[in-house]
Amino acid sequence: MESKTFVVPNISCGHCTHTIEMEVGELAGVKSVKAGIESKQVVVEWEAPASWDKIRSLLEEINYPPQGLIQIN
Repeated sequence: MESKTFVVPNISCGHCTHTIEMEVGELAGVKSVKAGIESKQVVVEWEAPASWDKIRSLLEEINYPPQGLIQIN
């Protein structure tokens, strides 16, 4: 299992966090997604067939591009 914690500057409300959690959570292999409004941080845990490249591409596609990787496990 892999995980990343990163900042998404475009998060501004509950709709933003809900969209990120729903869209990323639908990717095959993603085990959990938690997005915070105040911190603008997102934590994603996944295993194959999901990958960081797929997750990052999806976030960019839905206009919530990740910036500022905080932690990589």
